[in-house]
Amino acid sequence: MKRKWKVYRPFLENQFKRNLAYKGSFYLFMVCSIFGPFISYYLWMAIYGSASGSVLGGLTQAEMVVYVFMSYVTTEIVTVGVSGEITDDVMEGSVVMTLIKPIDYRMSLIFKSLGEALYRFLAPAVFVWIGLEIYKATVLGIGITPAVNILLYIVSMLMSFFIYVLFDFCFGMVAFITTYMFGMNMAKNAILGFLSGQLIPISFFPEVLQRIFDFLPFSSMVYVPVMVYLGKYTGMDLVFVLARQLLWIVLLYGLGTFLWSRITKRLVVLGG
Repeated sequence: MKRKWKVYRPFLENQFKRNLAYKGSFYLFMVCSIFGPFISYYLWMAIYGSASGSVLGGLTQAEMVVYVFMSYVTTEIVTVGVSGEITDDVMEGSVVMTLIKPIDYRMSLIFKSLGEALYRFLAPAVFVWIGLEIYKATVLGIGITPAVNILLYIVSMLMSFFIYVLFDFCFGMVAFITTYMFGMNMAKNAILGFLSGQLIPISFFPEVLQRIFDFLPFSSMVYVPVMVYLGKYTGMDLVFVLARQLLWIVLLYGLGTFLWSRITKRLVVLGG
């Protein structure tokens, strides 16, 4: 384990430093990325303001404020895709280098994603998170989130990160067949925005759809960590959703291993 960390840590560090290389890009990213959650915030406040009841989809207005901003924080950290890089490697033919180097291609992508996630956490997700906690205590009057909820959220969010990366690795294997996935990636991101609970909490969907989503890995990417943060899962329900996240990590890792072994057997690279 220690040897693997030494081998793959440079991938994490290089990705993090690469994002900090250009100050203009860094500040522009911080400013632009902050607009999304505030647009969602004002939209949901308008919906609650015009609603007849004070609770929608099992969430009060104050809880929806927390959901909007924590779903943003979670999405920023978790949804670090690797399929785009796989596509670039396939198009350039550089993927062949992974077959002759003594490294695991998937593991190198995971560590690059960790570096990207760390960068996104520090800019600007952590500031939004801190600002939300201050807003909760001073304006919403619901107090600071308990430490146990924060700890459980971090555990759930880390598993969500691996679920998303491993899923995107499997999705990226399509690049070996199509060699171009720009449109498919856009469609994937749009669909996941709904299925993961990023745009609309899954509790707003009909009960039949909620049950279907429970059998898919997508709700575990954003919705589950945020609901854990809100304290909506307790007792055996909490154990069940965390165990389900762990199960999806194992299943997606196994699926990725199978797909990679099949793809590399049929891989043909032209040029030299």
